[in-house]
Amino acid sequence: MKVTLVGSIGNLVLLTFKFLAGVLGHSAAMIADAAHSLSDFVTDVIVLAFVRIGARPQDASHDYGHGKFETLATFFVALALVAAAVGIIVSGAVKFAGWLQGETLSKPGAIALWAALISIVVKELLYRYTVSRGKALNSSVVVANAWHHRSDALSSVGAAIGIGGALLLGDRWAVLDPLASIVVGAMLVKVAWDLLKGSTGELTDSSLPEETEREVEDIIRSFPQVSEPHNLRTRKIGNRVAIEVHVRMDGDMPLHEAHEIVSAMEHKLKDRFGPDTLVTIHMEPVKKESR
Repeated sequence: MKVTLVGSIGNLVLLTFKFLAGVLGHSAAMIADAAHSLSDFVTDVIVLAFVRIGARPQDASHDYGHGKFETLATFFVALALVAAAVGIIVSGAVKFAGWLQGETLSKPGAIALWAALISIVVKELLYRYTVSRGKALNSSVVVANAWHHRSDALSSVGAAIGIGGALLLGDRWAVLDPLASIVVGAMLVKVAWDLLKGSTGELTDSSLPEETEREVEDIIRSFPQVSEPHNLRTRKIGNRVAIEVHVRMDGDMPLHEAHEIVSAMEHKLKDRFGPDTLVTIHMEPVKKESR
């Protein structure tokens, strides 16, 4: 909540400044960049709402907690990123097409360039702060929102190139603005696709990566009293991991001893994947061969 609030305040200040700079500097690129910041601000509002819901503990209607709401928020953030990217590409393509047909692109004012440069610095700082906190919190939605900050910084780079080129090289180089925005938009589509792929996988209960599942099996095999881990099922619930597995143990082992071993196994898995990891271990008795 704190991380997202910091970002939302920064977005609100930036979008106001960009709109004013775009209007006063007669820069369509800066007005478009301001619209991108507006999408960031709207995304922050979505994240704030869903993170609050996702942080709720389990209740009678949600036995596994509300973590999937955070995943759902990540999905919405990715969609917003797609919309912003498509908007940037379309806007740049329209301007470039007009330039090819002989249309003269207007020369922007210096205030628009300053707005773009300030936006690059502020949004990159917000990205670094948000992504570091998101990874520390193991929150996919915060990491996704960090990329929205980076996308705004990249769009400001495109605006700065176009505006700076027009100011320094003359009116005929104003075409750098739409060309740069198309390239930036394509980069954002790739980022959005990765976020959509990950969040869709979590919402449809896809398994954890194969190397992670092998690590789970290695942890289980580190207990000599346990053998043949099988029927392993894994998934993510928000920022938590859920693990279900069957193991074989000596059928003559006292119940309290078997329980202590399984409890130790659960603690070791939680030490690796987080204290909120959901672990379900089903024990199957195995009779030792008599000699």
